[in-house]
Amino acid sequence: MQAAARRPRTNHLDLAQRILDVARQRGFEPGARLPEQQIASLCNVSRTPVRAALGLLAERGVVRWEADTGYHLAIDLTAQASVATELPAAEEDELAEAILRDRSARRLDQTVTVAGLMRRYSAERKTVLKALNKLTEENLLDRAPGQSWLFRRTPDDPEAQGDSYEFRLLLEPAAILTPGFRLDGARAATLRQAMEALVTLPDAAFDTREFQRLDIDFHGMLAEGSANRFIADALADHLRLRRLPGIYTGVNVFRLRQSLREHLVILDHLESLQYEVAADLLRIHLRLSRNQRPQAASRGAPALFGTISRPE
Repeated sequence: MQAAARRPRTNHLDLAQRILDVARQRGFEPGARLPEQQIASLCNVSRTPVRAALGLLAERGVVRWEADTGYHLAIDLTAQASVATELPAAEEDELAEAILRDRSARRLDQTVTVAGLMRRYSAERKTVLKALNKLTEENLLDRAPGQSWLFRRTPDDPEAQGDSYEFRLLLEPAAILTPGFRLDGARAATLRQAMEALVTLPDAAFDTREFQRLDIDFHGMLAEGSANRFIADALADHLRLRRLPGIYTGVNVFRLRQSLREHLVILDHLESLQYEVAADLLRIHLRLSRNQRPQAASRGAPALFGTISRPE
């Protein structure tokens, strides 16, 4: 009987994503060499995991191996912003996603046990524990007495979503206005490229999962830019909840595309150090997203984005 294909390790998958991020930030074009030692230095790791991560990317056709010169970038990363979502998943990552999907669909109670999850998913104990630890590290679960874990409340119903946006309206603009706020220029440039690529796609090709990734990363960047660690940490913990399945259910592509354009305008003003304007636009953006209705999104407030010119 043929052995099952070995799943990639989580750290190799994470490193593969970091390699892609570094390549985007440094403007690597198709055909660019990816020397293992250079990548290891840029990612602050040894060559062994770099070789494994590059192998994963080669399996997906993102890089190619040449016997004489080593690994080369095989695709245009600026034109294929969603490569990360096509990478394979480690077993514990797949299980963690399945747990989140089932909780979002109310197929799991608020409290779960290791034994119960082992039976439900026909998974080994070590895999269940890794998945639960991953969700705990992301502040989606809390450890309860014994072998139990408790799901945190998430913004997956109208009332909770409203509370979530009120929380963000209080803190996200404040994060920008804290003395010492700093925008991560390299991360902002990478996000801009990905958002500009996604916003131009036709509706049929619009990837909601990629929007979710970019949306979380954009707002996470604003939170992490705050010089106030309490604000930054509170927002980072809360924004992790938005990666749950179903958070964007019912929001049409028109609103998601408009949201990307609003991100880009906010980013324009942040890059020009116009923090007051950026904070005001962020408040409007969050209020529009809270409404999540195209008829609301066409009244008054979006026009403000159009009337404020791009900073010189």
